[in-house]
Amino acid sequence: MKDRITLRFLASPQDSAAGGTTVAAGRVLEWIDKAGYACAVGWSGSYCVTAYVGNVQFTAPITAGDLVEAHARIIHTGRTSMQVLVVIEAADVQSRAYVPATHCILVFVAVDDDGMPREVPRWTPSTDTDRILNERAEQRLAARREIRDAMMEQHYTHEGTTPQTVFRFLAAPSAANWGGNAHGGTVMGWIDEAAYACAAGWSSTAARAVYSGGIHFFRPIRIGHIVEVDARLIHAWAGRMHIAVRVRSGSPRTPEALELTTQCVSIFVDPGPDGRARPVDPLELRSAEDRRLDRHARDLIRMRERLEALPVDMLPVDAVPVGAP
Repeated sequence: MKDRITLRFLASPQDSAAGGTTVAAGRVLEWIDKAGYACAVGWSGSYCVTAYVGNVQFTAPITAGDLVEAHARIIHTGRTSMQVLVVIEAADVQSRAYVPATHCILVFVAVDDDGMPREVPRWTPSTDTDRILNERAEQRLAARREIRDAMMEQHYTHEGTTPQTVFRFLAAPSAANWGGNAHGGTVMGWIDEAAYACAAGWSSTAARAVYSGGIHFFRPIRIGHIVEVDARLIHAWAGRMHIAVRVRSGSPRTPEALELTTQCVSIFVDPGPDGRARPVDPLELRSAEDRRLDRHARDLIRMRERLEALPVDMLPVDAVPVGAP
């Protein structure tokens, strides 16, 4: 079926996080983006760009050597856009007993040879599950705009005093996608790395991501351009660290004129030996900016709580596997 696809592969040791025991969240985000891209291109019949990734819940760890399946399916279409649900499952390669590891919705926009949005075929639900997924996707449209606008209203200046990690580097040719710009999944990997460094600095090197959301892509990152990934801890409570990440990019000839390309909020925990999140130190909110961003994190929590859960447990695994070993 053209509206869904499954990618299947083995997680390798090179996919592991800094601690070396589980796969990095950034690598999982790359898999999500690749599966979603393959699905969107198959449905639209054209090149597609990632516009949004939302509500990524990391529910179970993946270890090197696990067999991974990334299921992607269209659940809603607009005039030029497609909402794609991606579910990642992992299993021991011998038992083949798959366990859901994460799921999320991505929005892709189909573009023509000139990079302009082009119309996509309309997708119509054909089963009860399709109809429920389509309804939930439509319900998220307004909430997504509300979250985007709330995030865009925030300003990050030197008046903020909370922990911050900034990476700066050039976008290498190895990061290029089929359109010649930095791959959306690669950008999400950079976001995860900066967020991890920020969280580990506040807690420990065992810090791991449990959520990433509100990932909006505003403009592409060109190969050879400067990339700046700025991660700031804005809220710490009940064992969770909320980190706002903003990616800016621009020509090396004008390093003072970098433009915002991507933004999101990631949540990290510091798991103890039993796997449960350990308490983390609360933030000392010294400036007006610190207090404003802390309120912003609390507002985002309330916005997400209003979203109805996606019925991913109802999904049949009926896509066509690609890359099966």
